[in-house]
Amino acid sequence: MSLNLAILGSKVAAYRQQLSDTVDEVAIATGVAGERIAAIEAGKCEPTGDEILILSDYFRCDYKVFLSNDAAAGSPPAQALYRAKNEDFNKDDRRAICDFLYLCETEHELANELGRLPKPFELPPATHVKRSAAEGVAAVRAHLGHRGQELPYDVFGDCRRLGIHVFRRRLGDSNISGLFIVHPVAGKCVLVNSSEDMYRQRFSAAHELAHALFDAGTVARVSLRSEGSNPLERHANAFASEYLMPTHLLRQLPKLSALSDDEIKRWANHFKVSCDALGVAAQRARIVDNQQSRRIRDLRVAAADKVDPEIPASLSETQRRQKSTLLDLGLSDHYVALCFDAHRNGLISAGRLAEALLLSHGELQEVAALYGRSLNGH
Repeated sequence: MSLNLAILGSKVAAYRQQLSDTVDEVAIATGVAGERIAAIEAGKCEPTGDEILILSDYFRCDYKVFLSNDAAAGSPPAQALYRAKNEDFNKDDRRAICDFLYLCETEHELANELGRLPKPFELPPATHVKRSAAEGVAAVRAHLGHRGQELPYDVFGDCRRLGIHVFRRRLGDSNISGLFIVHPVAGKCVLVNSSEDMYRQRFSAAHELAHALFDAGTVARVSLRSEGSNPLERHANAFASEYLMPTHLLRQLPKLSALSDDEIKRWANHFKVSCDALGVAAQRARIVDNQQSRRIRDLRVAAADKVDPEIPASLSETQRRQKSTLLDLGLSDHYVALCFDAHRNGLISAGRLAEALLLSHGELQEVAALYGRSLNGH
């Protein structure tokens, strides 16, 4: 079957435009001449096999997208997110989202090949009522086996066990706390803005989990700090609050209004949430009044106490910087381990491993050493 060059060209243009790149910018980044890219987009010439591979790598998409004459496959998944925020994303954040969706699809592919793809969790029909955040939390806790006194300290791990791909990635837009999208291949995917502190990231992950469970019919959602009055955002906040600080556990606490500032901070650290979140949750649980809640919310947990579990104190300063850089790219311990396991089992080559980790071949050995992995054989 011959390629429909008009359809192929429209796909190349769509992927370029999703990044807000000019033809010249793509040419400089890929080494493919700008005249060639313009002609390909116009449907006037057929790209070589190497050009298709180079462009698909740059756009973080499967090269087979460009070999199909299915016009419907030409719309990048990110377009749903851009429409959800009225196209208002800067270039750096568009690249971050492009990478995020690539990581989700790669994780889905590798987990499936390794036999580690969890069955997606769906809420019972009775809990698909917007007022039932507490019922949703109860259903999730029961599914995950959280006992009555157990707190969900690993929110990101819980999302993965529920069949949701979740990544952290630094975004320049501080008004974005997180994103949710139903990817056409990977399914439910969540991105948490890692420019926030660790406790805010945990809350954002639980917030996006609510969107994944209750609002999957919307296909994509961008959670903005400025949308606190939106009913869907209020519902997701209520779910996140109940998930991280279950009401039955809050009501077992000492009388918060009688505690010192330091004692309140210690309880916020116990739940691994901000004092602001604790104050809101305590008022919601009716164990403090508005004035007492405001006092709690005005306190601040020291930044040094908000430890990222993926950057343990046992690492050297150099290793901590390396790990932090990788996490800002979205490379969690879970994802990195999955990629190296796929390589060890002979499912992917060293070259494909580097691509999956968004690294150059030269960086791969250094990252392997950081994670205690070997590239010798499988």
